[in-house]
Amino acid sequence: MTQASGPMAKSAELRDFLRTAGTLTPADRRTLVQQALLLIEQNYAHLPLKVAMHAVNPVQRLRLLGLRLSRQTETSMDPEWRFHAELSEIFHSVRDLHTNYLLPQPYASKIAYLPYQIEEYYEGEDRHYVVTRVVEGFSAPGFGPGVEVTHWNGVPIDRVVALNAARFAGSNPAARHSRGLQSLTIRPLRMHVPPEEDWVTLSYVNGDGIAKELRERWRVADNLPPFVDADRLSTAAVAQGLDLGTDEIGRAVKLLFVPEAITTREALDVADLTAEPAAPGAHVPTSMPSVFRARSVVTAAGTYGHIRVFTFNVNDPDGFVAEFVRLIGLLPQNGLIVDVRGNGGGHIFASEFLLQTLTPRAITPEPTQFITTPLNVRICHQHKGDPTGQIDLTPWCASMEQALETGAVYSGGFPITPADGANAIGQRYHGPVVLITDARCYSATDIFAAGFQDHKIGPVLGVDDNTGAGGANVWTHQLLKLLLELPEPAADSPYRPLPGEAGMRVSIRRTLRVHDRAGTPVEDLGVAPDHRHRMTRRDVLQDNADLLERAGQLLAAQPVRHLDARVAAAGEELALQTRFLDRADVYLDGRPKVSVDLSQENVTVPVPGIGAARVIRVEGFQNGDLVAARTITR
Repeated sequence: MTQASGPMAKSAELRDFLRTAGTLTPADRRTLVQQALLLIEQNYAHLPLKVAMHAVNPVQRLRLLGLRLSRQTETSMDPEWRFHAELSEIFHSVRDLHTNYLLPQPYASKIAYLPYQIEEYYEGEDRHYVVTRVVEGFSAPGFGPGVEVTHWNGVPIDRVVALNAARFAGSNPAARHSRGLQSLTIRPLRMHVPPEEDWVTLSYVNGDGIAKELRERWRVADNLPPFVDADRLSTAAVAQGLDLGTDEIGRAVKLLFVPEAITTREALDVADLTAEPAAPGAHVPTSMPSVFRARSVVTAAGTYGHIRVFTFNVNDPDGFVAEFVRLIGLLPQNGLIVDVRGNGGGHIFASEFLLQTLTPRAITPEPTQFITTPLNVRICHQHKGDPTGQIDLTPWCASMEQALETGAVYSGGFPITPADGANAIGQRYHGPVVLITDARCYSATDIFAAGFQDHKIGPVLGVDDNTGAGGANVWTHQLLKLLLELPEPAADSPYRPLPGEAGMRVSIRRTLRVHDRAGTPVEDLGVAPDHRHRMTRRDVLQDNADLLERAGQLLAAQPVRHLDARVAAAGEELALQTRFLDRADVYLDGRPKVSVDLSQENVTVPVPGIGAARVIRVEGFQNGDLVAARTITR
C-alpha cells in the first residue's frame, strides 16, 4: 500500500486531469501553426544548420499541417492531444532545446510525475539503472533508494530510455540519452505531451536480490514557478539562454524530493550567514539555496572546495556573482571544484560574469549572430539606439542591412554580455579549479563551460561525452511580439496573440566560441571534456563520492598559487604576498606603473601615485605566463 502525503496529497491522477483538457478551436490551431511557421522561417538562427545536420524540413511540415487544418471543421478536426503531439514533434525534430512549442492551459505550469527518480551508473562498461529518491510521503514495502531497475512495462529499461530519448530534443547522442532518462519519471506538461499510459509497472531487484514489481499511476501537480519572467521586456529576458525543460524539471525535483530547498525569492535576507571558513566536510550557508550549494569536501588527495551551481536563471547577475565570490572565499583556497551538472542555463550575463573570478586573463564574451531575414532586420532597427532602455541592437544593424544585399546568411558577431561587466572585479580565487559537466549542461551553462575551456581556466571533467550543446540566446514569442510594439507599435506586425496561454520559444542569436576555437558554433558541438568519469553506484547513492575523488586528483596535480595585495599604511607602497610567482606588474587606473621581480613571497613595493588611484590591478607571472591577478577597487 502507498500512502499519500506531502506533494502527493496535492496531486491528481493523470486520467482525471486529462478530462479537463481540450478547448482549442480550429481557428486557434491555425493561429498556432501560422505563428510557429513565422518563428521558424523568419527568426530561427539555427535553421540552416539543423536542416543540414539532421536532414529535417520543419518549414514544409508546418505548411502541410496548416493545409490540413484549413480543411478541418469543429466536427472533423483531430483530437486535441493529436494536434499538440504533432506540433510538438515538429519542434522536437530540429533537436534544439531552445526552440519549443509550449502547450496551453490546462497543461501550462503542470508536471506529470511518478513518485520516484531513476539514475544510471556504470560497472566497467555495463550501464545500470537505480532508484535514487522517492517522493516525500510515498512508501511501498521493499521499495526505495538503491533498488535496481530492470524493466518498464515489461520492456528492458535501457531500451525504454533509448526510445524516450528519440522522442525528445537533444543536440548530440549524449544529450538525447540524458534527456531520455531525465524525462522518464518527470515530464513538464508545458513542454511534453502527457504520457500515453495511465500507469507504469516497474520491475526491480531489491537489496536481497529478489525480483519485484511496483505499479504506480502517473500523477499531475502544479510546478514551482520560475524566478525570471521571460515574456516581459527586461535585461534578464533579453539575455536569456535557458533549456526550459531542464529548468522545469529542476524545480520539480525540489518540489518532489528536496522541499527544504524551496524558496519564494531568488535571494533571501539571511542575517546570520557565517563569515567563518568551512571546516573539512562542512557546508557553507547561502542566501541563494536554489542557486548554490557550497561545502568543503575531504578526498584522498586533499581537502577542497566544492560548489554546485544549479542554475544561472536569475534576475540579478551582479548579486549572483557577489554570492558566488562570498562562498568560494569561505572554502579551502588550495583547490576548487565548480560543478554545473544539470544546470540548464539562464542569464547569459551571469554565466560570463562568473568566469573572471577564476582566472587572471581578460574575459572575451562570446559573440552572437542573427540570421539575416527581413523580420529580424525590422526588430534590430526598432531597437537601434536602445529606445526602451532594455535592449540595444545597434551593433548588429549595419551587418544585417549589408547581408540583405550580399546574401550573407548571418549578421556580424557581437557579444550579448558587456565586456566591462565580464571584467569588472577580476580574479577572486587563485587556487586551481576543475569544472564538472554533464550532458544536461545547456545554453548559458554551455557558454560558461566553453568560456572556461577557451580561457584555459582549468581542466573540464565530464560525466558524459559532451555537454548539451545549446549555443544560442532564446526569446519567447511574447517577447518578440513586444519588441515590435515598443517603444511605439510597428505597422503590420506579423506576431499575433497565442490562444489559451500557449507559448513558443526560438533560438534568436547563435553563439560562437573565442580564442583557439574562435568562430566555432556551440550549437550541436557543445564542450567536450578534457577528462571523462563514469558515474558509479557510490556516486548516485553516496553524494558523488568517486566523482569528487577524481576531481581531487586533478586538483592535486596543479600548483597552488597565491597573490594578495594591500596598500601599505604609508600610502605610496603596495604590500604583496605571493606563492609560485616570479614577477608582478602593477597598474593604476588601467595604466602600467611598476614591474618588479619576486625573489621572496612577501615584499613591499614602492608605487608612486597609488594613494590616489581608484583601481589597482596586480598581475602575477611565472616564466613569462600570466597566472594570477588581484584587483582592488576604491
